[in-house]
Amino acid sequence: MRESWVMCVLLGALAWGQAAPATPPAGRPSAPGAPSKQEAAETTDTAASVPADAAVITVKGVCPAQPKTAATKAGAAKTDGASAKTAAADCKTVITKAEFERLASGVAPNLTPQLKKQLATVLPRLIAMSAEAQKKGLDKNPRYLETVKFAKMQILTQELQRTTQEEAAKIPDADIAEYYKKNPEAYEQYNLDRLFVPRSKQPDAAETKDNDKDEKLTEEQQKAKDEQEKRKQAEGEEEMTQMAEKLRARAAAGEDIAKLQKEAFEAAGMKIDSPTVNLPTVRRTGLPPGHTAVFDLKAGDVSQLINDSGGHYVYKVNKKETLPLDQVKSEIHSTRQNQRMRDAMETYQNSFKAETNEAYFGPVGAQAPPSPRGGMMHPKMPPSPTAPAAQPQGQPPASSPSEAPKPN
Repeated sequence: MRESWVMCVLLGALAWGQAAPATPPAGRPSAPGAPSKQEAAETTDTAASVPADAAVITVKGVCPAQPKTAATKAGAAKTDGASAKTAAADCKTVITKAEFERLASGVAPNLTPQLKKQLATVLPRLIAMSAEAQKKGLDKNPRYLETVKFAKMQILTQELQRTTQEEAAKIPDADIAEYYKKNPEAYEQYNLDRLFVPRSKQPDAAETKDNDKDEKLTEEQQKAKDEQEKRKQAEGEEEMTQMAEKLRARAAAGEDIAKLQKEAFEAAGMKIDSPTVNLPTVRRTGLPPGHTAVFDLKAGDVSQLINDSGGHYVYKVNKKETLPLDQVKSEIHSTRQNQRMRDAMETYQNSFKAETNEAYFGPVGAQAPPSPRGGMMHPKMPPSPTAPAAQPQGQPPASSPSEAPKPN
């Protein structure tokens, strides 16, 4: 990201020349729990009260940049060494609040107070050292000029990204209303009860303890034991499947889901509390992909048994509502902004095709396809939809955050 890249350069310069901080003078200890003077100063933001033309940084010993005509006339005047030293000592470069904030906005549009202080620490060193470099004529050598050329391309690319994102954020209310109208299912909200039945039974504690005490078995004995445990596990899974089907039928008949959930955990030998069955606010993207058939049910309906690697699930729809436009307006705005930004960056990325000379660069190996955004990151991009992570045994999957659909 732009802020990270530029600040890495600036903070690198800071670290390069940073001297060890002096030991702070001992002062009167503060009362317990009271902030120190330094902490109080850091938490009090007085920047707004500083006039725009007030000096915020003064770099003594560095003359401000002068127009070429003035610099030429000044260079034509002959001075002795003592006079030159005196003139240099009297020089100072003053940066006003307005000038500093213009520079800061170029470094990072959303500069935090901490980064602002770091920039103020780095900037005087950069001013002084760049002035010395210019005196040596380093701004005229080919290496510098090529570096500037490359930096300009980077900065312009980042400016394109910033401008594109600003333009993508300009979404008319009519666009938002149309998107809401075309995607009504995305803003349906459900109140569900979920019954979770573990896939297998937990081993008995006494049996586990006996297994730990077993002496070293021969290869055949171990094989026989493994086969026995495998059969027992399969029998337990079949028993829990039958249990889930019975509980589903009872749920459809109107029995309390919380009561059925407790029975399911007791049957599975679970030693932990049964999970909360009610999911009060669930959107279509809030359940695993294999469970989405639930959202086609009406209020009062009970789903068929849903099986996956985690266990068996039964859902009951308590309530279904469509969220009003004013409640999801900001969500739609973010979704549309992200989509427009992504589309624009894909257009830029697909507008060119590069060819390289293999005799110079070597053969092109297997490479991943280029990022549709040209490798440039920007905030608020929605995550790619993925299946929920595997859950620990005996725990239903957590509801995932809602994600708005792509436009029709």
